[in-house]
Amino acid sequence: MNGKKWILCALFLSAVLLLSACAPKQESAAQKAQTGFVPALDKNAEGTVNVVGHYSNFEALEAEFNRFTAYYPNVKLSYTCLDNYNGIIVTALSSSEAPDIFFTYPWMLTREGYGAIFEAAEDLSDPKLKIDLGCIRESILTRNSAGSVWTVPIYTTTYGMLVNESIFEKEKIAVPTTYTELLSACEALKKAGYANPVMAHNSGGFLLLPLYYPSFCAKVRGSETAAADMNAFKEGAGENMRDALELAADFMSRGYLDLESCNQLENDYNAVIMRFFEGDVPMMLVSANTVSGTEKRESQSEAFTANPFRYSFRLVPGTDEGPLFVNTVSMGFAVNKNSKNLAFANEFMRFLVTTEEMNRIAQAKRMVPPCVDMSLDKVYGTLSQVSKDKIINLSELGLSEKADGQVRIAAWKVCNGEMTVDEAVAAYGSLQ
Repeated sequence: MNGKKWILCALFLSAVLLLSACAPKQESAAQKAQTGFVPALDKNAEGTVNVVGHYSNFEALEAEFNRFTAYYPNVKLSYTCLDNYNGIIVTALSSSEAPDIFFTYPWMLTREGYGAIFEAAEDLSDPKLKIDLGCIRESILTRNSAGSVWTVPIYTTTYGMLVNESIFEKEKIAVPTTYTELLSACEALKKAGYANPVMAHNSGGFLLLPLYYPSFCAKVRGSETAAADMNAFKEGAGENMRDALELAADFMSRGYLDLESCNQLENDYNAVIMRFFEGDVPMMLVSANTVSGTEKRESQSEAFTANPFRYSFRLVPGTDEGPLFVNTVSMGFAVNKNSKNLAFANEFMRFLVTTEEMNRIAQAKRMVPPCVDMSLDKVYGTLSQVSKDKIINLSELGLSEKADGQVRIAAWKVCNGEMTVDEAVAAYGSLQ
């Protein structure tokens, strides 16, 4: 290289280095994650934040309180369980002792009498609050016509089954992933002496919900008119639930689920969990809300303590194309915009609504987090293998609460032998 070329190369390299030094540095996703929460208020300021809800205890939230006070040691956070929460929350928000943050549920958005809740709610999408709503799956965020977000999902739920993995290993039966495999597994379990291959709580329209409901949701999602027709109770709209009802009827006809045994389950939480922990039920149909209570009850079950077994939560396959993952919001948080402690209430939400904290609070309660990047409790291990095209977010269907309720009643009546599929389809809109 001659001297002139060498000088030109040196000048070019110097210019590149100078521009690199002057350019603003872009943080990688990993670097941002390491940065973590950065307090926006005076760390020494004093304040209080009270969260109200219906959980009798909320240890997972209290753990978040402790993490938050590491940044704000002079802020006192508390949780209060309100008796008859759904009946008094509207009144509580207008009282002199109004909460700063409160529970919300999807049905509150459409049910008469709950409008005041959202009139009192802070717009959590306000850019000034700097709450990272981008860490939550957009499809489960509820926005009004102006794009405002009144409530943030804290927990989501799904439907599936608790599987006694030890039974399947002992009997050398594969855990089913298709409907045909489910029937074969039930038949093999029956022959092996298990009186109830499948059990579930038989009230509130739940019985076979984890089996038939995902298929119904897929049917609605794949139709341009199904949701609108069902919401309007248009003549013939009940046909949209026929396939799901026929699936339920087919399974019930095979004798793998005993109604009398299911009727003995007093509730879909403690009673279902404790019955499953007896150790003789291969598959118990449940929602993730029920799964949330399993870990704590392991030590409360004498049968499980004496003979512990491995178990997991799995989706129920209703087709031979594999199971579907129906996801819906279980519970959310809203901030009272009239709170006397609004700055710290919003700051706590900014702290909580991050991938790290939302995964943490979900794992602590064995619930499904609402995050884009979900980190699941080990009991939900197989959910991480579900492809995106198999995930159905219930809010996207646009089905009204009343229409959804008609589907559940119809299926319950078919499962319990009170109606045929044809009768239930014809009665859609008038089922009691």
